[in-house]
Amino acid sequence: MSKRGVCSRTEAARWIVAGRVTVDGRVVRDPEFPIAGTGRQRIAVDGDELDAAPRFYLMLNKPRGLVTTARDERGRDTVYRCLEGASWQGRPLPWLAPVGRLDQASEGLLLFCNDPEWAARVTDPESGPDKTYHVQVDTVPDDALLAAFVHGAQHEGELLRAKSVRLLRAGERNAWLEITLDEGRNRQIRRLLAAFGIEVLRLVRVAIGDLVLGDLAKGQWRWLTADEVARLQGRTENLGR
Repeated sequence: MSKRGVCSRTEAARWIVAGRVTVDGRVVRDPEFPIAGTGRQRIAVDGDELDAAPRFYLMLNKPRGLVTTARDERGRDTVYRCLEGASWQGRPLPWLAPVGRLDQASEGLLLFCNDPEWAARVTDPESGPDKTYHVQVDTVPDDALLAAFVHGAQHEGELLRAKSVRLLRAGERNAWLEITLDEGRNRQIRRLLAAFGIEVLRLVRVAIGDLVLGDLAKGQWRWLTADEVARLQGRTENLGR
């Protein structure tokens, strides 16, 4: 059901266990029940048969302070607040899942889609696009320290490093860096800099591959073009809604 853009995997599991879902007219209560990839099986929720949803892809300028999840057990605001009231051709959007994450204190470019296969290609650590961040830190690093970020450091038993780092601008006590990653480990930049005793003051994701945040206002979103969708997964044929 999540692949058809109806809901999240977690919500789908709840519906299935509650007996709200049927496959070919039979109630299924096992969330791991196998479904053929041909799309010939009839899946219904509360008696309403599901149709495959069109594919949707969008980018959001995530504000700081929002959690990248559909439902937060601590009651914090989530990124879905920015999508409230969103529609397409006068109809509410289907379920869209975040493609990767930004932690609560981070901001910037965040993708959403209802295409799990595309999302998996975009987030693949081996073949997915690089991610670029602008990061304010509480020190002014010299060239040796910038090189050390690329060389990497052990943090909590894990080797963390950046693909590239450059100094954007510096003040007396802090500086802005541009950091590019070619993998997406949890809180990777914050943990890498912590290994050198450096605190992150602000962290903004400004690009994924060649898709840049640009002048999209904070808290606003826009559709991806078919060309952008294709390029993010390393393909050139037209894809999209």
